Amino acid sequence: MDRIPILRMGRTLLVTVQVDMHDQLAVRLLDDLTEMITKTRARGVLIDISALDMVDSFIGRMIADVAATSRILDAQTVVVGMQPAVAITLVELGMELPGVRTALDVERGMELLNDAGDR
Repeated sequence: MDRIPILRMGRTLLVTVQVDMHDQLAVRLLDDLTEMITKTRARGVLIDISALDMVDSFIGRMIADVAATSRILDAQTVVVGMQPAVAITLVELGMELPGVRTALDVERGMELLNDAGDR
């Protein structure tokens, strides 16, 4: 079964979604991230979705679930690289992503996570 790679960079986990995310892949990502946060004691999760052209309500909920689960495990989540069409779709679906911070690119996302770790 497909897996989305999760890289460790210090106390941050970097997830780069390079394929269209289907429901099973999103569920597997949530499980894998939960395990990695616990195993590595990560303080931040950065998810790069710049390759995603579209999302549905299930994927939107999974992003929110990743953030909620990370927060419970004492890690912050930042989603970067959201395409305008994806943002518009999430708004049109009425999706709120509580606990999810966003940034335009990986560099700014890392700054947000580093700022959160300084507090």
